[in-house]
Amino acid sequence: MKINLEEIYNLLFEYYGSQGWWPGEGIEIAIGAVLIQQTNWHNVEKAIEHLKEAGCLNVECLKKISLEKLEKLIQSSGYYKAKARTLKNLINLLIKDPQPDRNALLSIKGIGYETADSILLYWFEQPYFVIDEYSFRIFQRLGYYEGKDYLKLQRVFMEILPSDTKLYNEYHALIVEHAKKHCFKTNPRCNDCPLAKHCSYINEPNI
Repeated sequence: MKINLEEIYNLLFEYYGSQGWWPGEGIEIAIGAVLIQQTNWHNVEKAIEHLKEAGCLNVECLKKISLEKLEKLIQSSGYYKAKARTLKNLINLLIKDPQPDRNALLSIKGIGYETADSILLYWFEQPYFVIDEYSFRIFQRLGYYEGKDYLKLQRVFMEILPSDTKLYNEYHALIVEHAKKHCFKTNPRCNDCPLAKHCSYINEPNI
C-alpha cells in the first residue's frame, strides 16, 4: 500500500522544516514565475536585480519600458526575447484586470498551467496546486502517476488534500527542496532520503 499524500507532506516537513515560499511579493512573484521557465533561480535573481536597479519592478515601468530595454534587463534568465514579450502581455492584462483568473492568464502566449498557477497561488492566494518537473519525478517514484499530464497529476493533489493555499504553498516548496537535495533526475541520493522506504527507485533504478 503506497504512502498517502498527508504522510508524504508530514515526512518532508519534519525533515526540511517550513520553506517560506515564494520569493518576493506582488508583481515580483508574477515576474519570477515567467522568468523561471527553463532556467534556475540564480539566473532569475540576477534578472530581478537588474529590474530592481532600473526601478522596473512595477507595472508602470514595465508598461512604459521598451521591449529592447526589457530584453536586456532580463537577459540572464535565458529565452529573454520570448519572456520579455510574455511580460509585456502580462502587464497589459494586469492593467485591464488587476486580479485575472486562470483562463485570462492562460490566454497569454508563454504562460502555461505551471506559470499561471504559480501566480494564482503565490500572489493571489488562490488554491491551485502547482505541478512542476520535480512533482512528476518524485510522485512517479512514489507510485502515484506515470505520465506527464499536468492537470491529471494536479487533480491527484487537489482531490485528496484540503483546499488550503498555505498547505499548497508549503507542499510545493517542500517538493522542490526535496528534489534539489535528494531526488535528482539521475543518481538520486537515497541513503538519507526521508521517503526512501516508500520509493520505487531503490528497487527499480531505471525508473
